[in-house]
Amino acid sequence: MTSNTINLSRRGFVQSAVAFSIAGGAASPVLAADSVKPGANSALIVIDVQNCFIDGGTLPVKGGAEVVPIINKLAGSFQNIVVTQDWHTPGHASFASAHTAKKPFETIGLSYGTQVLWPDHCVQGSDDAALHKDLKLPTAQLIIRKGFNKGVDSYSAFEEADRKTATGLAAYLKARSIDTVFLVGLATDFCVAWSALDARKLGFTTYVVEDATRAIDLNGSLAAAWKQMAEAGVKRIQASDIS
Repeated sequence: MTSNTINLSRRGFVQSAVAFSIAGGAASPVLAADSVKPGANSALIVIDVQNCFIDGGTLPVKGGAEVVPIINKLAGSFQNIVVTQDWHTPGHASFASAHTAKKPFETIGLSYGTQVLWPDHCVQGSDDAALHKDLKLPTAQLIIRKGFNKGVDSYSAFEEADRKTATGLAAYLKARSIDTVFLVGLATDFCVAWSALDARKLGFTTYVVEDATRAIDLNGSLAAAWKQMAEAGVKRIQASDIS
C-alpha cells in the first residue's frame, strides 16, 4: 500500500466505518506466528494513557484503566520506551465547544479534511491531561506531546492531522537505529491506529498489542481501524506473545 492510499483512506475514516460494518467486517489480521523478543532496535510506544481517557476523565475510553498494569508489565521487556500525550490548547479546533451549534462526535470540514469534534479534553497543564498515576515507566526516554497546534488535531504519534507536520518521533527513532515499534494505549481506533499506519508508511515494522489497548468504537471505527491496519501490514498480537 502506498502512502497516498493510506492518507486518502483515513480522510474518510469515521464516515466509512458505518458502511464497512454493514458490508461485512474486517479483513483477516496479520498475526505474529511466534513469540516476539524485542531487541535494541525495538521501541514500546505508549499512546495517550492520560486521565482524560480513563473513567472519570473528559473523554473516557471504556476500560481504559485496564491497560495500565499490562503496559507496566510489558515495559520490562523493552530497552526503549516512548510516551505520547494529547496536549491541546483551550478552544482547540477539535473541540465541539469551539464551533457554534456543534455537539461532540459530530464532524466538520477543516482545512486539512474531516474532523471529528470531541468534548474539551487533555487541555495543556491540566490534571486531565496528566499521565495516569499508576503508569510506571521509569525507563521511558522521551515524551512526545501532540495536538498543541490550536488549529490542527493530531491523532498520530508521528504526524499531525494535516499530514504535513511531523512530530519528530520518526527522526528520533531512526537516529537511534530503531526500526521496530510496538504500540499500546488509547484509543485503538484513533490515536493507536493512526500511529500504526504512519509507522508502516515510514518503514517501521509495526505491532499493535491488542490487549494493551482499548477503543472508542464510534460508528464501527474499531473494525474499520483493524481492517486498515491489516491491509497496511500492521501485526496484531497479544501481550503474552512478547517474551
